[in-house]
Amino acid sequence: MNHPNHLPIHRVGNGPKPNFQRHHTFRYYAHRVKESLTTRIFKFICTIFLFILFFLGLIAFIVWLSLRPHRPRFHIEDFSIPGLAQAQQTVAPESVAVNMNVTIRNPNHKVVYHYDSIQCVIFYQGQIVGGTPLVAEPFDQGSKNTTILTTGLGGPILAINTSHWMQMQRDFAAGKVQFRLQITSVIKFEIQSWGKTTKKHKLHVNCAAPVGPDGSVLHNLTDKRCPAYYT
Repeated sequence: MNHPNHLPIHRVGNGPKPNFQRHHTFRYYAHRVKESLTTRIFKFICTIFLFILFFLGLIAFIVWLSLRPHRPRFHIEDFSIPGLAQAQQTVAPESVAVNMNVTIRNPNHKVVYHYDSIQCVIFYQGQIVGGTPLVAEPFDQGSKNTTILTTGLGGPILAINTSHWMQMQRDFAAGKVQFRLQITSVIKFEIQSWGKTTKKHKLHVNCAAPVGPDGSVLHNLTDKRCPAYYT
């Protein structure tokens, strides 16, 4: 017979285990504090580094925007073919005179354009019918400057065959003869504050030049900016 004070103890069911609290040493807590302090210092240094990097990048971006060379702006101020309005004949003349006035605007503050020369070709129905050098010699254009290129007497002439001439007469009777000007040049940019010149770029400018009943470019296209791109 077992004594009641020595009865065996049995656990019933899957109840919670006894909670034994673990006591850590002073060295353990000191290590945890040191580890936390090191992490905070590292994060603080990374934050400062990223802030400095962002600040320098922002300054570089602002400087790039202020010094980035913008494309020259070409506008057709005048394009007229007086002979087209005066001659009502079925046979194409040997040549037709053209009057042209083109302006070039340098919109940059501290950038100078260096042009080799400027050529202009006249298209009708996708075919070349005339052309002339607008500027035969190299020239420079200063910042915030507008250059006027005028050609007339002794300027471009249209070499038109009979088929084109007849079509022009039909277009003229309908109220508009559609021409297109292609202006090309080789250009370099000089950033004055740096004293450096960029490599050469091939500049292409395309201008629509529809001629109305008076033989001049339509008024709604006068002083309209022409699209320009580089190759």
